Amino acid sequence: MSTPTLASLASLDRSLYPQVWEQQTFNDAHSLLIAMLTGNIKTDAKAFSDAFTRQLLANDTYQQWINFTVFGGYLQRQFMAFYRQTEDSFNTDMPALFRRELIRHAQYLPLTQILFLAGDMPKIARFDKLLTTTVNPATAVFNAQQAHKKSTMNRSVAVINQITVVGRQVMGFPIRHNRRTSERTRNEVLVLDFQELRLVNEENVISKKRSNIDETMLLRYYELR
Repeated sequence: MSTPTLASLASLDRSLYPQVWEQQTFNDAHSLLIAMLTGNIKTDAKAFSDAFTRQLLANDTYQQWINFTVFGGYLQRQFMAFYRQTEDSFNTDMPALFRRELIRHAQYLPLTQILFLAGDMPKIARFDKLLTTTVNPATAVFNAQQAHKKSTMNRSVAVINQITVVGRQVMGFPIRHNRRTSERTRNEVLVLDFQELRLVNEENVISKKRSNIDETMLLRYYELR
C-alpha cells in the first residue's frame, strides 16, 4: 500500500493564502510571520494565535488534514517522551515499534508547505528524524517569546525556525487537539521521517517600538527533504 500525500498534494498554505489581517494582504505564511515580528500586525501573539486557529478550522484543506489522523496531543507527548527514554532497558525495542505504527498512519507532507518551530532546533532532531512543528505562525511567535522569558542562558534574542518542505519523502501528520482546551491553538504537525534537515539562512528581525514582540528575534530558515 503506497503512502498517500496529505490532502492529495494540496498544500495547506495554497488554500490559506492570500488572506487579509488588519487591512493588510499577506500572500504566504512567511510574510505574515514577518509582519508579526516587525510589529506591522498590532494584535498580541496569543490573541492572534486564537484568531488564526479559527481561520484554520474553517479551512477545508486543514479539515482534511486533521480528520485523517486518529492521534491526539496526549499520544504525541507520550510518544516523544517514550522514544527518547534511556532508563528502561527492558523495553529497548518498543520506541521503534511504536514509531513504525505511527508511520503506518502517516502521510507525505506536500511540497512547499511551511512549518514553524519555536526555540533552538533540537540537536537530536536530525538523528531521530522527529520534529513537533506548527502551521500557526502566531503560535510559534508566542512560544518563542515564552521560551525566551524562561531561558536561563541570557540569550539576547528569541528564536523561530521556519521550515519549508522541499522533498517528497517528508512524512508526518497533524495532531488533533480538543477544541475546548488550551491546546486548540497549537495546530501542531508531527514530522516522523525525512531525509535531510538543512539550515539555509538566518536573519535578525527587529521589531518597531511599542510592538508586542521582543525587540529582536532570530529567524532561521530550514529546508526539509
